[in-house]
Amino acid sequence: MATHHKTYQTPHLTTATVEPLHLLEKQLLNKEKEIEDWFAAQWQLSPAPAYGSVDLRNSGFKLAPIDMNLFPAGFNNLSPEFLPLSIEAARLSMTQQHPQTKNILLIPENHTRNLYYWDNIKTLLHILTSAGFNVRLGSLLSESNTITLTSGETIELTPITRLQNKIGVNEFIPDIILLNNDLSAGIPDILQDLQQPIVPPAELGWSQRLKSGHFQYYADVSQTFAKLIDIDPWFIAPLFMHCGEIDFMQREGEDCLAHHAAKLLDSIQKKYDEYQITCKPFVIVKADAGTYGMAVMTIRHADEIRSLNRKERTHMSKSKGGQPVHKVIVQEGVYTFETWSLTDAVAEPVVYLWGQRVVGGFYRVHKDRGIDENLNAPGMHFEPLAFAKTCHQPNKQNTSEDCQNRFYAYGVIARLSMLAAAREIAEQQKK
Repeated sequence: MATHHKTYQTPHLTTATVEPLHLLEKQLLNKEKEIEDWFAAQWQLSPAPAYGSVDLRNSGFKLAPIDMNLFPAGFNNLSPEFLPLSIEAARLSMTQQHPQTKNILLIPENHTRNLYYWDNIKTLLHILTSAGFNVRLGSLLSESNTITLTSGETIELTPITRLQNKIGVNEFIPDIILLNNDLSAGIPDILQDLQQPIVPPAELGWSQRLKSGHFQYYADVSQTFAKLIDIDPWFIAPLFMHCGEIDFMQREGEDCLAHHAAKLLDSIQKKYDEYQITCKPFVIVKADAGTYGMAVMTIRHADEIRSLNRKERTHMSKSKGGQPVHKVIVQEGVYTFETWSLTDAVAEPVVYLWGQRVVGGFYRVHKDRGIDENLNAPGMHFEPLAFAKTCHQPNKQNTSEDCQNRFYAYGVIARLSMLAAAREIAEQQKK
């Protein structure tokens, strides 16, 4: 769909709930020089990850990240008009810490049935080769495979081979290994103890990384940033808690989970009361590791946790690849009051970055989900969001200036999440 169809709306919001976000946007723009100088200094201390994507929610009174992926799929959903931004940013990102990089081995996910994922890989190959790199695909599976894309084009998957402490495919030996595989099932032996750098680090895959860990880093980053621009950090950071071990099928750990949910709901209500927000608090319970929107549920009252039926408990018991869920994060639910104008379907922005540079994103749109529900679910679709200078105004609800302000705010919050991930990586590399 053409990019000029994008829009931003905040339907049915009172002036009291809209005003805080407008004030946040204004504050970000007023402090733009200080913000950009601060980011520049922070990237010197903690270099940005190779790439990433950040899921945001805009409630009209709060703009905050709800997830951050270090191995992002979905590059095929970015606006083709703005691919030159990705190409230049990818070149800078891949050579930032390894200036002599020429050859890149891209390792994709193991699944082969999701053709949209392979469209993402095709786009990644285009970006990297256009940036001047020699790129090959290397599969963690043991057999070669040919993937036929939705366009009819094909991608060849070749098994990785290892010689001593280096890996490659056929005669191709890379300078850098770029993971587009989140290693949910663990780090395979073939990727252990390599001489070649792996970016992002394999140790930051979902077999070891926790969302609660990332959001603790984000909380620290947002506290410092909030002082810089003189705002309450709550406007840009979700509150969260996490329990120890849980087993949904055996109903073990439910009391701990219900206790933490009740406590968090109470904390959210206090913030709502402080800012005269009339919405009802809710929390999101989700697997503390993993992607694809699996093992996620909305909780509006703590008692709901104790009354989950078998279907609901089964849904929460496994994540991507059938990996069992033993840890969850209880995260403040952030409403989304954004809708896709042509259908009035609920939407949320997802921002993409190469290194420290925002290169665009898309709206995740779901016509069958509510404003307090997970949109990363079957039935969603994507509309490119390219951070353009103008936006479509079918109902005259937005001005060009509104869009620029909103997109700048999206970019700032996404970079804060990327900075938190950079600190995660820096801490991991000290071990």
